[in-house]
Amino acid sequence: LSLAYSPGVAEATLEVERDPETAYDYTAKGNLVAVVSNGTAILGLGDRGPLAAKPVMEGKGLLFKRFADIDVFDIEINARTPAEIIAVVKALEPTFGGINLEDIKAPECFEVEETCKAQMNIPVFHDDQHGTAIISGAGLLNALEITGKRINQICVTINGAGASAVACGEFWIRLGVKRENVTMVDTKGVVYKGRTEGMNPYKARFASDTKARTLADAVKGADVFLGLSVKDVLTPEMVKTMGAKPLIFALANPDPEITYDVAKAARPDAIVGTGRSDYPNQINNVLGFPFIFRGALDVRAKAINEEMKVAAAKALAALAKEDVPDSVLKAYNLESLRFGPEYIVPKPIDPRVLLWEAPAVARAAIESGVARRTIDIAKYRDQLESRMNRGREVMRTIVTKAKANPKRVAFGEGEEPKIIRAAAQIEEDGIGHPILLGRRQVIQRKIEELGLDFQPKIVTPDDGAKNPEWERYVTAYHQLRVRKGVTRGMAERRLTRRNQYGPMMVQLGDADAFVSGLTFNYPDVIRPALQTVGTA
Repeated sequence: LSLAYSPGVAEATLEVERDPETAYDYTAKGNLVAVVSNGTAILGLGDRGPLAAKPVMEGKGLLFKRFADIDVFDIEINARTPAEIIAVVKALEPTFGGINLEDIKAPECFEVEETCKAQMNIPVFHDDQHGTAIISGAGLLNALEITGKRINQICVTINGAGASAVACGEFWIRLGVKRENVTMVDTKGVVYKGRTEGMNPYKARFASDTKARTLADAVKGADVFLGLSVKDVLTPEMVKTMGAKPLIFALANPDPEITYDVAKAARPDAIVGTGRSDYPNQINNVLGFPFIFRGALDVRAKAINEEMKVAAAKALAALAKEDVPDSVLKAYNLESLRFGPEYIVPKPIDPRVLLWEAPAVARAAIESGVARRTIDIAKYRDQLESRMNRGREVMRTIVTKAKANPKRVAFGEGEEPKIIRAAAQIEEDGIGHPILLGRRQVIQRKIEELGLDFQPKIVTPDDGAKNPEWERYVTAYHQLRVRKGVTRGMAERRLTRRNQYGPMMVQLGDADAFVSGLTFNYPDVIRPALQTVGTA
């Protein structure tokens, strides 16, 4: 007790007073985020007040903890004006390592964030704005790569002019979209130069020199539709007027501006994303805020700047091109998933997002000069893995040993997609040299279907005498089992079975290990191994 509180705690107090940076070492500040809301713009519900917003903010805190191990205090405030909100947020700076603004209506939210960022030395991040911008930006980059379009040549129509819409527009422009190629539409119609009704300074940045006045006018010939508005506002007829291979992000929740099925029926060549998990290409903010804050906190960043946001988007875009782990496929009841029109951003529960996005954000913070400390990014990635999965610490020791002396591992079920993915991961991680047993054409076709860059050694026991090692294997097996009544003809028949051939590879020194059992019963795997290799 004397160490946790008085008198021992006085030593920490004096140290923090002497050097405020030590607060990150001696207190919880470095892993603590405030989720602050006044409840004036609750997703899908509007202005319900601060008390009604509390369940949402508590849920947000749970996501921070679950996805990035960040502790959160949710703080719901009775404050309506920007000045009141700013005063509260600024007063919280000594306690927290970062501030997540949530569900504060536009245009007040813009002033609140801009002022707090300018006057505070910890990250202040309005997720309603930037979260959607970053995730949709990642999807935009990948969709353009798939369609072969250049970002500086596309025409974008944004339906909605609230916090998310404005932030998305600004972020996409930072990614390379030309401002003059963006048309914004709100409840009054197209935001055009000279319009005075329903305008504010943030919306005015997107005023276009155009004759278009309705959404139907604005989407004609457009390459991209970004919806952050209300359900069913985009009709199939409008979609049909868009440019070739259009990108449609209908992000209104819970019901999009146009449903995935209706959009694809109207334009089969479209790439469609929504905010819903029951359709491909879910644009979900949970892919952003936990990992952005994780990276920012771990370098003690003074802010979350544009460089960090761009790094987050590019990290997500890059991860979507990687092979998808079985845990993600199983969660979504999918056999396979690969980069393409129906997979342009990672799935929200992909455990690798933390390991890709947080280090990218941390690196960007260091390189852009807002980090209070520098870190070794490679070591940091390992630390993140251990933080979220304690068992990984044991696994890392095993992996390190495996990398020092990679072994040859023969897989008896080399035609199975799960085995192929596992073997590819083993080779990529440098922990072994996989050998796949099976028909060469079948394995190569499945590797191509899975979208893997993988050229494993393939052995086909089914080929029998066509196998250059056939005679050596048959002779060796026959000699090994002849006293058990095995004739040479029996040896030849048995060695066409992969579960028999694999253990013989180990016996003859052509492999260091044999793995099987995904599709076979235990006795069918262990019996040939015991007959061939025996026990230690």
